[in-house]
Amino acid sequence: MMQARGRRQGAVWFVVMALLSGAAAAGAATTTVIYPQAGSTLDSRYEYDWEVLRTALQKTQARFGPFTLRQASGNMSPARVSEELLAPNGRVNVLVRATSNQLEQQFLPIRIPVERGLLGYRVFLVRAADLPRFAAVRTIDDLRKLRAGQGKDWADIPILTAAGVPVVEGTSYEGLFPMLKAGRFDFFSRSADEALREHDERHASVPELAVEPTLLLHYALPRYFFVRRDAEGRHLATRIEAGLETMIRDGSLNALFYRYKGPMIERAGLHNRRVLHIPNPNLPPLTPLARRELWYDPLSGK
Repeated sequence: MMQARGRRQGAVWFVVMALLSGAAAAGAATTTVIYPQAGSTLDSRYEYDWEVLRTALQKTQARFGPFTLRQASGNMSPARVSEELLAPNGRVNVLVRATSNQLEQQFLPIRIPVERGLLGYRVFLVRAADLPRFAAVRTIDDLRKLRAGQGKDWADIPILTAAGVPVVEGTSYEGLFPMLKAGRFDFFSRSADEALREHDERHASVPELAVEPTLLLHYALPRYFFVRRDAEGRHLATRIEAGLETMIRDGSLNALFYRYKGPMIERAGLHNRRVLHIPNPNLPPLTPLARRELWYDPLSGK
């Protein structure tokens, strides 16, 4: 009888705490989250990221209360987005970007790779006429004879440069495609899902564009959500991290990953490619490499 009474008391206590938690969440202020616009109407790179963020916020409503998620007004360059996030009353309060030591010092990172590290698996956009040159690449030494194209100040640049691969920087994301067409560089290094999507989106305007089918360049390069290093930012980071951890446990992060990335990964045939590994000398020391559940392995498909 004492055990039964104890179980009843425990159940009552659980219900009371749940009601109190729900009441507290109901009375909580609305969390407003503002993210930057895409670079152009053709730029679909970030649709997955903001859907992940929306889901993480939804998963935490019982604990943290309601939220609004919206896009900032006005197009901004990556440098301008960083300036806005640094400003106390800037137009955005979250961004998603490949991590670096500098970024983790400037902003507060949520160290869960949004796209499970897929950004570090690189497929090349090239000129179709150059496909035989890339088919002959077997080693990093071979790759060093070719010039990579990257956007100004992208996190990939010091990685490629440290590996001895020459890099040509473009001033804008959209400008890199005509630069490739004009022969300013030999390959545009993209994540495995980006390359095929960008080819599909731009093939009509740049018919010379081709997806190189034999190589897969790899280095560790997670993309994180970043927020301001202030009280509001710390609260938002706590909420986003809690939501992402819930998504990892209940499988919804994987489900979104495969919904958005799966078809392109399948089309890219990553498991059939020659993999060239290079180190990331600027990888921050707190990168959660030991948490294998956070990382995608295209060679195993998991």
